[in-house]
Amino acid sequence: MRPETTNNEAELRAEIEELKRQLEQKHAAAGAAEHVVQPSRHTIRNLVLLFVVILIVAFVAGYIPRHLRELKLVAEADTHNEALPQVSVMAAIRAAGRGNLVLPGNIQAVTEAPILARAEGFLKTRYVDIGDRVTEGQLLAEIEAPDMDQQVRQAQAAVQQVQADLERATAALEQGKANESLAKVTAQRWDNLVKRGVVSRQENDQYQAQYVAQSANVRALDHAVAAGRSNIAAAEANVARLTDLQSYLKVRAPFAGVITLRNVDVGALVNSGSTLLFRIAKTNLLRTYVNVPQSSAADIHVGQEAFLSTSEAPETKFPGQVARTANSLDPSSRTLLVEIQAANPAGKLLPGMYVQVDLNLPRKDPPLLIPSDTLVVRPEGTLVALVGAGNVVHFQRVLVGRDFGDRIEVLSGMTEGERAIVNPNDSVQEGVRVQPVAGAESGAKRPAKAGSH
Repeated sequence: MRPETTNNEAELRAEIEELKRQLEQKHAAAGAAEHVVQPSRHTIRNLVLLFVVILIVAFVAGYIPRHLRELKLVAEADTHNEALPQVSVMAAIRAAGRGNLVLPGNIQAVTEAPILARAEGFLKTRYVDIGDRVTEGQLLAEIEAPDMDQQVRQAQAAVQQVQADLERATAALEQGKANESLAKVTAQRWDNLVKRGVVSRQENDQYQAQYVAQSANVRALDHAVAAGRSNIAAAEANVARLTDLQSYLKVRAPFAGVITLRNVDVGALVNSGSTLLFRIAKTNLLRTYVNVPQSSAADIHVGQEAFLSTSEAPETKFPGQVARTANSLDPSSRTLLVEIQAANPAGKLLPGMYVQVDLNLPRKDPPLLIPSDTLVVRPEGTLVALVGAGNVVHFQRVLVGRDFGDRIEVLSGMTEGERAIVNPNDSVQEGVRVQPVAGAESGAKRPAKAGSH
């Protein structure tokens, strides 16, 4: 009963109590006067009428509103029982023409090199340490090698010695040529005398043999001079080699970059070709290798745009592009090795970082996408409860593709725009009419993301 009804009853009871009190006062007054005054019939009729009015008012104020409320509740219950079941529906939408393929990768420097000692000795001075940025040709360290200085001087002395040998061979050659010329003239004269019969053949043959011997001696001396020149060239080459090795006592940066490793300190013994001094990397341009799955390998091409992001700052995107691909799939993983290069002028990316590479891939045939919670798995297969013409439910068998978490691909069985029931319950049966209610995202034309692999 409502609060106003209770208040009315309380007022009626108060009025009745007031009337009783007035009657008692009248009876008391009559007793005091020692005579009894009987109430008139008019007074009794008024009292009865007042009591009836009070009962009618109480009935109207209490019972009738309560009865009306009960009737209203019954009518609402009947209406609810007769109404169609409401279901939330979402339409199948076409994925965007370009999809995001996100793959993990590790950043590497495009140019990175270890710096090893080329000369043996002790590290005399070190000028850089890890993290230092250096320019091409900058002096990094100096090696002290006294033995090499001695070897250079010895090689220079050897050059002077072979030069002296060459001068002696040249002088001998000149003398041999003079002797050959004299022997030649003598041989020609004796040959003429023999023809005149003045001298004997024996004497002529002797002078002819001397000429031949002098000619052979000249050729031998000529070869000795050539050998002397070769010895000089070899000695000078040895001096140049030692001089070059001596120049390696000053270790310089092969290119501009950052020192990422320092392996020695002053006083350390340095062995040629085996002691790692520094490691330098060029960080203004970085590369990342990713393995693209076979399903997306055909969409990758050189020059394609890509974006790099780190887990520390996922909202920051570093632009890059595909520099090259392997043009062949790895038979063990069925993936395509792809190199992405990204400029790093601010130095925010570091070699060795773990990044996510977002490839913006074009799609020739974007798939249909539906919410994952619209699927119904039954013994006859994977089904989707569709709301067709006349809002009648029909369970359609579908073939699904990749699962993107909140959405899933539909390869066959549905067309774009068909409405699927979200989370169908037991009241959703084949052929039942329902009252569809649009889901939160069914009317939104937001692009569907392809998801991450």
